[in-house]
Amino acid sequence: MPPGAHTDFPHDRETSVSASGGQIVHVVDDDDGVRTGFARLLRSAGIDVRAYPSADRFLDEVDSVAPGCVLLDITMPGISGPGALERLKGKRDLLPVIVVSARDSDAVHRLTHDVGARMFLRKPVDDQALLDAINWVTKGPAEA
Repeated sequence: MPPGAHTDFPHDRETSVSASGGQIVHVVDDDDGVRTGFARLLRSAGIDVRAYPSADRFLDEVDSVAPGCVLLDITMPGISGPGALERLKGKRDLLPVIVVSARDSDAVHRLTHDVGARMFLRKPVDDQALLDAINWVTKGPAEA
């Protein structure tokens, strides 16, 4: 992802619902450049985005976020990706999780699968692969 300037996205309840009434992709990554790059890509594809600099910040607001999906980094300060996945149990129907990480090993794949991620993508992520993954995890069972 191209490096980006530090961007602080709003996190109030009014912005948790998409302007179009659709689903939102919640980007949770401590790397400003990755978070900004994902947000730009998704917005350019017409997808509503909310970005969070930490799992702690996302989890503080998870009860008020709109349905969609979560792009979740696995290694972050504070609550890690697997810790966030554990706390999201019960919300996965509304918020399926795609783990996106530079750590690519059998152990990481097993861990993310065991705690409920729907998909794992290795950074750097191909733009079209990311868009396809989001489309796949956000389709309901009848649409998949």
